[in-house]
Amino acid sequence: MCLAIPGKIASIAGQLDETFRTGKVSFGGIVKEVNLCMVPEANVGDYVMVHVGVAISVVDEAEAQQTFQYLQQMGEVEELEPDKH
Repeated sequence: MCLAIPGKIASIAGQLDETFRTGKVSFGGIVKEVNLCMVPEANVGDYVMVHVGVAISVVDEAEAQQTFQYLQQMGEVEELEPDKH
């Protein structure tokens, strides 16, 4: 199943060109590089919904935290964890 997962923007790169704008997004402490081209209004500290490495919308903190908790309960966030090899 494909899900959008909420995360908090920690930093943004490529501010001058929206097409190549990326950011470091924290998902419960696990940080991933995310494409931010679809959310030009997003800023550091904002929460975004991320689907397949692309932020698709900005959400408020309460909604992001509630959604992340639901996904954890369903076991849908394990793919974010580093490999345990």
